[in-house]
Amino acid sequence: MDHSLLPPAMIATQTALADWVIVLPLVLALLGAALLLMLRHVLHLPALVAGLVVIGIIACEASLLLRVMAEGPLSMTMGKWLPPFGISFTADILGAAFALAAAVVTLIVIIYAEGERGEEQRGDGFHALVLLLLAGVTGAFLTGDLFNLYVWFEVMLIASFGLIVTGGRPLQLDGAVKYGFLNFLATTLFLLSLGLTYGLLGTLNMADIIGKATTANPAALTGIAALLLLAFGMKAAAFPLNAWLPASYHTPPAVISALFAGLLTKVGIYALLRALVQLMPASRDILEPALLLVAIATLLIAPLGAIAETNLRRAIGFLVIGGIGGVLAGIALAQQGGVEGAAFYVFHAILTMTALYLVAGLIERRTGQRDTRHMGGFYAASTPLSMLFLVLVLATAGVPPFLGFWPKLLLLDAGLQQALAGDWADGVLVLALLANAVLTLIAGSRLWAHVFWRQGAEGTANEHEAISLRSPGPREQWLGLGASIVLTALILVAGLWPNLLFEGARTGAADLVDPTRYIAAVGLAEAAP
Repeated sequence: MDHSLLPPAMIATQTALADWVIVLPLVLALLGAALLLMLRHVLHLPALVAGLVVIGIIACEASLLLRVMAEGPLSMTMGKWLPPFGISFTADILGAAFALAAAVVTLIVIIYAEGERGEEQRGDGFHALVLLLLAGVTGAFLTGDLFNLYVWFEVMLIASFGLIVTGGRPLQLDGAVKYGFLNFLATTLFLLSLGLTYGLLGTLNMADIIGKATTANPAALTGIAALLLLAFGMKAAAFPLNAWLPASYHTPPAVISALFAGLLTKVGIYALLRALVQLMPASRDILEPALLLVAIATLLIAPLGAIAETNLRRAIGFLVIGGIGGVLAGIALAQQGGVEGAAFYVFHAILTMTALYLVAGLIERRTGQRDTRHMGGFYAASTPLSMLFLVLVLATAGVPPFLGFWPKLLLLDAGLQQALAGDWADGVLVLALLANAVLTLIAGSRLWAHVFWRQGAEGTANEHEAISLRSPGPREQWLGLGASIVLTALILVAGLWPNLLFEGARTGAADLVDPTRYIAAVGLAEAAP
């Protein structure tokens, strides 16, 4: 074909073979989900196929991350149209690292699930839905287009709705209604904001939005940013839009709760981070008082909810919400240090929250109980499990040198700098971060004491009588406990040697605050503000 006959907005050259690594994880996840749907009635084969597909995705994303670290953000545009007309996938260091972390926890979850799944679950489509969920999460982390982000949110919603009702128990259906209603509402608000954005700026390409937002009507753009804050805040379960999470996450099997806790809210808060910090920073400055209030309320109320809760997984759900408060604090702080802390926090929460739910699932299976008032005496029966839970509680609270300590240190440092510069509101945020750490530690240690340290169930004639525990089968012992140990060990190692994560958070935050390299990767350098 004579390329001179093509319109100038069309791509006239072949995409470099190496650039396909940006979309290959999505292709693998979607094709894998379709294949697993056909294989769902074959015993044990779906788990093997799903594991191999996710290993392939991890290999692609590790390669993508190494390339982004070496060369900066990468972009690939679909449909033979140049950006902003074609839909772009753009990977910066944060998107690539979060996508890799999501794939790793998904592989752990697939291995863990094999420890407890039996013949009666054959044909439920669990593995196909898991890969579909991973496709949605990966697409959301790697997309460079707001409408495409909406599409991946829809994919995530469909997959997660299917997973939450798997099993069909009345409690799951009740949780699915609460989960589905509020998430559909959030998605509708997001779609409405997309229409307003396109009407105002004439584009939904993220790199193009950065350039055009500087000349747009500030009041109209702030209104859109507020709508995005509402939509993504609801998906991330930020206060006061958080009620759906503790009401729904404890209803499906623990392995599904773990997947949700590690991935879903993190995508919501990541989208908020990118929208307010990178795309509309001027609107973020105007919304800063509201962001501070939401962050402080989320930081304080979530751990208080965990202290008051006796259902183990509902209590952990409140701890998930507390972590969202930490990321919101980073978005509210108007400097790169805060964004670094927020980005580090997302990575930590993907790993730690997944592991915490996996261990909670093992506890529930051994005790046959979900309420911590009916547990106790577990320390002597399973010391490794008690140690895993304690390590994860310390990591969640941010006790040094565990993984959660480092992002909180970055946030506290950024907040103190702002407070010393005369911004008293950021001083209050620092106090809220410290209070969150203390309250989370109280909530977590209370759970640990009730489950492991106390010798018997609450209210019994003699609380020093150990409750009867079910002995784990070999599959549960090797796969369930083994997968939890591997993930906890990964968290421990990352906490002890965090230098690589510090460097990644610093580079990723720099690209969010100064998006010049991001825009150049998409090929819209002339649109840079």
